[in-house]
Amino acid sequence: MASAAAKQAPKNASKTTTGATGAAGVSGGPPIMPLASPLMGKKKKPFLGMPAPLGYVPGLGRGATGFTTRSDIGPARDANDPVDDRHAPPGKRTVGDQMKKNQDDDDEDLNDTNYDEFNGYAGSLFSSGPYEKDDEEADAIYAALDKRMDERRKERRELREKEEIEKYRMERPKIQQQFSDLKRKLAEVSEEEWLSIPEVGDARNKRQRNPRYEKLTPVPDSFFSKHLQSGENHTTVDPLQGLGGLNTPYPGSMTPGLMTPGTGELDMRKIGQARNTLMDMRLSQVSDSVSGQTVVDPKGYLTDLNSMIPTHGGDISDIKKARLLLKSVRETNPHHPPAWIASARLEEVTGKLQVARNLIMKGTEMCPKSEDVWLEAARLQPGDTAKAVVAQAVRHLPQSVRIYIRAAELETDIRAKKRVLRKALENVSKSVRLWKTAVELEEPEDARIMLSRAVECCPTSVELWLALARLETYENARRVLNKARENIPTDRHIWITAAKLEEANGNTQMVDKIIDRAITSLRANGVEINREQWIQDAEECDKAGSVATCQAVIRAVIGIGIEEEDRKHTWMEDADSCVAHGALECARAIYAHALQVFPSKKSVWLRAAYFEKNHGTRESLEALLQRAVAHCPKAEVLWLMGAKSKWLADDVPAARSILALAFQANPNSEEIWLAAVKLESENNEYERARRLLAKARSSAPTARVFMKSVKLEWVLGNIEAAQELCTEALKHYEDFPKLWMMRGQIEEQCESMDKAREAYNQGLKKCPHSVPLWLLLSHLEESVGQLTRARAILEKARLKNPQSPELWLESVRLEFRAGLKNIANTLMAKALQECPNSGLLLLLWIGPSYSKIHSAVFLEGRPQRKTKSVDALKKCEHDPHVLLAVAKLFWSERKITKAREWFLRTVKIEPDLGDAWALFYKFELQHGTEEQQEEVRKRCENAEPRHGELWCAESKHVLNWQKKTGEILAQVASKIKNTF
Repeated sequence: MASAAAKQAPKNASKTTTGATGAAGVSGGPPIMPLASPLMGKKKKPFLGMPAPLGYVPGLGRGATGFTTRSDIGPARDANDPVDDRHAPPGKRTVGDQMKKNQDDDDEDLNDTNYDEFNGYAGSLFSSGPYEKDDEEADAIYAALDKRMDERRKERRELREKEEIEKYRMERPKIQQQFSDLKRKLAEVSEEEWLSIPEVGDARNKRQRNPRYEKLTPVPDSFFSKHLQSGENHTTVDPLQGLGGLNTPYPGSMTPGLMTPGTGELDMRKIGQARNTLMDMRLSQVSDSVSGQTVVDPKGYLTDLNSMIPTHGGDISDIKKARLLLKSVRETNPHHPPAWIASARLEEVTGKLQVARNLIMKGTEMCPKSEDVWLEAARLQPGDTAKAVVAQAVRHLPQSVRIYIRAAELETDIRAKKRVLRKALENVSKSVRLWKTAVELEEPEDARIMLSRAVECCPTSVELWLALARLETYENARRVLNKARENIPTDRHIWITAAKLEEANGNTQMVDKIIDRAITSLRANGVEINREQWIQDAEECDKAGSVATCQAVIRAVIGIGIEEEDRKHTWMEDADSCVAHGALECARAIYAHALQVFPSKKSVWLRAAYFEKNHGTRESLEALLQRAVAHCPKAEVLWLMGAKSKWLADDVPAARSILALAFQANPNSEEIWLAAVKLESENNEYERARRLLAKARSSAPTARVFMKSVKLEWVLGNIEAAQELCTEALKHYEDFPKLWMMRGQIEEQCESMDKAREAYNQGLKKCPHSVPLWLLLSHLEESVGQLTRARAILEKARLKNPQSPELWLESVRLEFRAGLKNIANTLMAKALQECPNSGLLLLLWIGPSYSKIHSAVFLEGRPQRKTKSVDALKKCEHDPHVLLAVAKLFWSERKITKAREWFLRTVKIEPDLGDAWALFYKFELQHGTEEQQEEVRKRCENAEPRHGELWCAESKHVLNWQKKTGEILAQVASKIKNTF
C-alpha cells in the first residue's frame, strides 16, 4: 500500500504542477511532504522544505510543462459579451474590444518606415518582455553611473561649451558687425542715388501712414522788426498790415545787439552770426567725447570717412581675425621674428603705417639678432629714421652682409655708399657679394686695386678672378688666370677665359692647346666632363664673338659620352639645337667635325649644304659643295646645288662647267641632263637645249626627257614638232599619263576638241588611275556644254578611283557651276562620308574655295562656318588646307591678327603649297605693310612652291614658263577675287 502510494505521487505532482505545488510555493504555505518510502532513511536534501525560487516551473527541465484547465482561467466568454466594468468608456465595453486593445499594445511596430540604420527601430525590441527586478536593478546601476560620469565631466563640458559659443560668435558675428564695412560705403552714395532708392511697401492703415503733424510756418523778418519796434506782445498777425509799412518804433525800446543804436533798422548780419554760433555750439556738443578728443570733424567728417575705407580690398572681419591670430602668436612666442614681420605687413596693407612701424620696432627689441626683422624695420621707416635703424642693426649684427647692403642702398651719395661698403669690408672681408658691390662703384683703376685685394680675401671666387683678369693687361691677365687655376683647379670657366684671352690677342694656335689641357686637368682633379654644359659654354663664346674658342670647345667635347652607332644622329641633333639657339659657328663646327668622321655620308653633306644655304654665304656654300662632290661624286643633288648656286650668281659658264663635271661622274643621269637643259633654256639658249635633249633622248631615253622635249617645242611655238615628239614618246611610254595630258592640251589649244577628246580617252584606257586625266576630260566636256557627259565621266572616274577627294571636289563644283546647289550639298555629304579626313573637301565644306574660274563657292552660311571649322580641325589638325580655310574664315571676319597667325602656321606646315602663299600675299596686300609684303614674297621665293590648284594653273601655263616664283606669286594673287 505504501509502495503504491509512492508510485502514484509523481503523477499527482506532475498533474497539479500549476495547481497545488505552484500554489504552495507562491503562497508560502507549508509544503506538501512526500509519503513514507524506503528512501526516507537516507540523508535529507537541503532544498526540501524551502520555498520555490522565483519563476520556477516544476518538471520544466525534463519536458513536463503541465497543462491548464478551464478552472484555471475561468469560464469561456464570447467577444460580444459585456465586460465586468459597467462604467467602461466606449470602445472598451465588450470582451472583444479589450482583447483587441491588449493585442495592439503587445504588438511591436516593425514596419520599415519605423526603422533607422543607426538606432534601429523606434521602440524597444524587448518592450513586450517582462520587466523584472534584475532589469530594474540594472537600470538603477546604469543611471547612477551616468550621473557619476556627468558630474566628473561637468566642468570640462561647460568650459568646452563656453569656448564653442565664443568661437561661434566670432565666426558668425552680429548683423551690426557684418554690415560695418557697408556703412562706410554709404559715404560714396550721392544725393541722386539716395533719392532714387525705391520706397518699400507700408502695411499700415491710412491714419498711421499719414499722421497729422504740427505744421510750422517760418515767420518773416518783418514780423520781428515790427514787434521789436512797438514793444508789444502779439500772438497773431494783423492781416490788414502789409509787409511794406512798418510803424515808427518807440524810442528806447530797441534791443541792443539786434538793431543799430539810434536807428530803427534791423541788423540782419548779427542774426546770421547768431545762427552760426548756435550751430557751432550744437556741433561742439556732438563732437566732444569723454576723453576730450574730437570724434567728429564738423567741417570734413565725410572726407575723413572716405579716407578710413581700407585699400587692401579684403574683408574687415578677415583682417580682424588675422590681427587677433598674429597677436596671439606674438604673445605666445615673442622671440619669433616672422610673427612681428607678418603683423607689421598686415598693418601696412590695411593703411596703418605708423602702427606697422611701432610693431616692427618692438620686434627689433624682442628679436635683436634677426636680420629679417631689422631689414623690415628699415624698409618701413622713412629715410633718416631708416638709416638710424640700420646703424642700430649693425651694432647688433656686425657680420650681416644684407644689412650692410641695405645701408649702402639707403645712401644717395656715391661717396657715402663707398664709405659704408668699405666699412663693411673691414668687418666682413670674406663676403663675395660685398666685394662685387663695392667694385661696381669704383673706377677701373680703383676697381683693379680692390679686386687684387678681393682675390686675396676670397681666393675661391671664380667671378672675382675673372673680373680681375678682364681689367689687367695681357701679361698680368695670364698670371692672374694661372693663380686662379692654382686656387680653383676644378672650374672650367677659368680655362675657357684663358682661351678667349689668347684668341683676343691673336694667339689662336694656343686655343686648342688650352682647351685640351683643360679637359685633361679637370679629369685629373676628379671633375666629370658634362658635355651639355661645355656646349652651352661654346654657345656663349659664339655669341661673345670668340669663334676659335667655341670651335675648339666643340671639337674637344663633341664625342664625349656618345656611343659609336649614335654619333651621327646625336651630332645632327646638336647642330639643329645650336641653330635654334642662334649659335651658328657652333653648328658649323659640329658639321665640320661630323664631315671629318663621315666623309662619304651623303646625308651629312646635304645637311651641311642646306645649313650654309640658309645661314652662310654663297662662297661658303660653293666651297662646301666642291668638297662634297669630291667625296660623293655620285650624289647628283650636290652637283645640281652647286650648278644652281653659280647660276643664281649669274655665273652661267661656271654652272656649265659644274654640270660638265657632273656628266663625267654620272654619264646617264636624267637629273643632270634636265638641269643642263633648264640652264640653257632659262638663258635663252634654245638651240643648245634642243641639242642636249636630242643627246639625252639617244643616250638616256626616259619619259621625263621626252616630256621636257615636247614642252620645249610647245612653249617655243613649234606645235607640229611638239606633236611629232609626243607621238614618238607615246610609242615608247604609253603608260606615262603626262604625255597624254600634253597631247590633249595641245589639241585643245589648236581648238581640235574631237582630237583632244580622243587623246584623253586613249590615255584613260592606258592610265585609268590618273586623276588629272579624268579632270581634263571632264573640263573639256563642260567647256563644250556637255554637262551630262561631264557628270557621267566624273562618276565613272570615282568608280575607277575610289576615295579620291579631287574627283569628289570637282563633282561638287560642277553642280555648283550648273546652279544645282541641292545636288552639290548631297554630293558633299557623300564625299565627306567616303573621304572624312580630306583637307580639300573640308576646305570647301568650311567656307570659300576657289574654282578654275576663281569664283568663290560657299557651302555653309556664315553662322555655321565656325562650328564646321572646329569639327574640321578635330579631324585634320595638321592638314594645310584646313588651316588655310580657318585663316580665310578669320580674314572674312576681319580678325586680321588671327588670320595672319593661321596663314603663318599654314605655310610653315606645308611650304610647297603655292595657293597658301598666294592667299597670304593677297592678305598682306590688303592689310599688311610693305615690309610684311616683301617678307612673304622672299619666303615664297626661298620655298619655291610647286603644288596648289591655282598655283599650277599659272605656273604650268605655256605663256608663263619663263617667269620666276615672285612673278607667279603676284600673278596668282591678282587673280584671286576676294568675295568676303
